[in-house]
Amino acid sequence: MIKDKSYRQIVFLSGKGGTGKTTFTAAFAKLLKNKIVIDCDVDAANLYLLLKPSGNKESVFIGCKKAAIDLLKCTGCGLCEEVCRFDAIKNFVVDQISCEGCGFCVRVCPDNAISFEPNISGIFFKGKLEDDSVFFHARLNPGEGNSGKLVTEIKKEALTNIDEKTEWILIDGPPGIGCPVNASLAGSDFVVLIAEATLTGLHDLKRLIELLKTFKFRHGIIINKYDLNEEITRAICDLANDNGIEIFGLIAFNPDFVRSLQLGKTIIEHNPDIKTQIEEIWSKIKFEIPTHQI
Repeated sequence: MIKDKSYRQIVFLSGKGGTGKTTFTAAFAKLLKNKIVIDCDVDAANLYLLLKPSGNKESVFIGCKKAAIDLLKCTGCGLCEEVCRFDAIKNFVVDQISCEGCGFCVRVCPDNAISFEPNISGIFFKGKLEDDSVFFHARLNPGEGNSGKLVTEIKKEALTNIDEKTEWILIDGPPGIGCPVNASLAGSDFVVLIAEATLTGLHDLKRLIELLKTFKFRHGIIINKYDLNEEITRAICDLANDNGIEIFGLIAFNPDFVRSLQLGKTIIEHNPDIKTQIEEIWSKIKFEIPTHQI
């Protein structure tokens, strides 16, 4: 029997860091009920600082395997160092930070002296918000790769917590257009782009829009700090108009955004006027989110 999907998955993205993406994600998370919230910026997760989940349960993340040389078996032929394209092997010792886990050295070693063991690359956390919603975030260990794989892992775990009451999955995505962004987008119904009125903000927004067009994700834009440079704001509006993209709202620069972060509060808890603006923006976003069937 075909029935309506019980939830909608929304991703908040920005072409660059510092646009206010996490600030807006936190604000919408405070507004909405019956939700699951995921911070997919695994290299620099900070949404938990505003939403303050409790009872965090830790799980280890196995990213990739890493090589290690057994000097008791090694005959010192040097073949492993010769073939390692990442320069991770020096004097028959594998640098665990530089090793990318390709396994080539393991294959070519004539003495079977190189082990290839799973490597703990990070941790992901499951907690509860004050309204009993489930919250996920993760921490990738310094120097580790596989951030996209970690994003996929926490999203997969989050989806096991969906029940008949779940209406929304809110995802705070990483900045840019790389692998973790693509992993954040998987399975999403709509993307909200947070842009800022700066030259770099415009440049990186263009790249992100091209990515979303390629993968055919529906999306709209919030322009934050629009009054920093109204010429660039007009350029963003022109870009949106040329691509048929909805502008959901223009938010002026306001020191209360910084002040709310200093106090560890979401902006809607700190400033009622901005809360009203964000509620109006949400009413527009909600109208644009497609209702599809499964």
